Amino acid sequence: MKVFITGITGFVGSHLAEFLLNDHQDIQIFGLKRWRSPLINLTSVIDKINLVDGELRDLASMLKIINDIKPDIIFHLAAQSYVTSSFNYPSDTYNTNIIGTNNLLEAVRISKSDPIIHVCSSSEVYGDVSPENVPIDENCPLNPVSPYGISKLAEDMIAKMYFKAYGVKTIISRMFTHSGPRRGDVFVDSAFSLQIARIEKGLQEPVLKVGNLDSVRTFCDVRDTVRAYWELVKKGEPGSVYNIGGDTTLTIKEMVNLLLKKTFFDNKIRIFEDPSLKRPTDVTLQIPTYKKFNDLTGWRPQISYDQTLEDMLNYWRKEIND
Repeated sequence: MKVFITGITGFVGSHLAEFLLNDHQDIQIFGLKRWRSPLINLTSVIDKINLVDGELRDLASMLKIINDIKPDIIFHLAAQSYVTSSFNYPSDTYNTNIIGTNNLLEAVRISKSDPIIHVCSSSEVYGDVSPENVPIDENCPLNPVSPYGISKLAEDMIAKMYFKAYGVKTIISRMFTHSGPRRGDVFVDSAFSLQIARIEKGLQEPVLKVGNLDSVRTFCDVRDTVRAYWELVKKGEPGSVYNIGGDTTLTIKEMVNLLLKKTFFDNKIRIFEDPSLKRPTDVTLQIPTYKKFNDLTGWRPQISYDQTLEDMLNYWRKEIND
């Protein structure tokens, strides 16, 4: 079986490659990279996968790759995924996420191949949800409030259109907040973990810079996330959309307090709300139900968020020491 992963060099893509190699020895993994993509996340699997150079924003590039590989399964994870950057660079976000997704699916259509395609949308398509719509199910009104959320809604719609119009077997996930080791240093709990690791090492003053502490998130471990994605391509219904998320719901302030309990500097660190870390518009209430996905697959999170934070903090401690 041939599996093609876009975004394999990133946070989720690298964990997915590890999961597939550990549990499914009959799989050949192909991963899309740009010529300049950093490969540090793939250290443990680099000699066991096949990396191919390409560019999502170039249809000819994607068509050649799909024709060469002829994948059985595609995990489309590549994206400009940082919400804050999407406000600063909306056109780049749209080009990467919308045009890139369209090119991938168009390449599949033109090549007449027939893979199962997981299109990774996002909980950001729901936007700032009213309390009466919580917990959020798949029928919640779609109301994105950032360029990133808009781009993911477009991906969502493109995937549905390619299934309905051309029979391309797309399955859509709307994943809620997920974290773990190797999470980018601009994302909330990982950014705080890195700051704490730097404070412990004497590389930063004992001041933790934070943004909106009142925002509510439901957290899931990335290792549970990639396990869910595998269940999705095995059992998901083409043309359908599934919420996936964790079971731990916290305010950002509560998450910070959990993190501070994991450092001997906890009583010495001062919290500073930095206005530059606050978004022009924010999604403040992200509590999902994944009942539809659970009913289909039986999947549930297995790793506690406390363990996620521990592993993420230790990851940054090791990175700083190295």
